[in-house]
Amino acid sequence: MLKHYHLIVSGKVQGVGFRFFSQTLAAEHHVYGWAKNLEDGSVEIKAEGDETNLDEFVAALRKGNRFAKVAHIELSAKDEIEGFTSFKTY
Repeated sequence: MLKHYHLIVSGKVQGVGFRFFSQTLAAEHHVYGWAKNLEDGSVEIKAEGDETNLDEFVAALRKGNRFAKVAHIELSAKDEIEGFTSFKTY
């Protein structure tokens, strides 16, 4: 069953390749959507996929890459499915 997650990732997540990292993880976990930097220094992510894949994607995001330091992930599950077919960064 497809799920849709909306995430706000805070910590040291801008200027460290975190959006590209999230895009790579999305491909590995068959997750589709997008990631973009927010003005407050956090990264917003919308992600859709199988619930198990999404949960594994979020767990990998929490670990960050070797340059990022994820302090917190605010996650909300949404009912609507937007039908993303790729994962983009903005």
